[in-house]
Amino acid sequence: MNRELSHVDDTGRAKMVDVSNKDVSVRSAMASGKVEFPQEVFEILSGKDFLSKKGSIIQTAIIAGIQAVKKTWELIPLCHQLNLSKIDITVVPLDNALQINCMVKCTERTGVEMEALTGVSVSALTIYDMCKALSHDIRITDIRLNEKTGGKHDFKG
Repeated sequence: MNRELSHVDDTGRAKMVDVSNKDVSVRSAMASGKVEFPQEVFEILSGKDFLSKKGSIIQTAIIAGIQAVKKTWELIPLCHQLNLSKIDITVVPLDNALQINCMVKCTERTGVEMEALTGVSVSALTIYDMCKALSHDIRITDIRLNEKTGGKHDFKG
């Protein structure tokens, strides 16, 4: 496995990776994260089926995450603009938390790990924004890449 930073040249300057010689292949990535609530806040939210005055917390988070995935190349300076073929975000209630999963797929020369991680992150931030009136003691945790396929190396964490 290559142990060099791919976005830094020999002089330490930032660079965008040249993917023009890479093979086009189907690439996918799955990322996840959680938004943890104080018990009393979670009970209020779940008792209202995660609906707020601003609308459905879960559906708004999913839409925000999808928008973020599509704009990752604008948010992360050295990411490539990709033609995405699938984005699937789920938000599922757990014990005093909402579990977020984001799967992204494309047929390109570079992977979609950053897109999946961005989708989870923005979904989580949207949930925080919609719920902060109840408490600021809400934690966004465990954002991570779970797996990626396609390209030189597959990953399963």
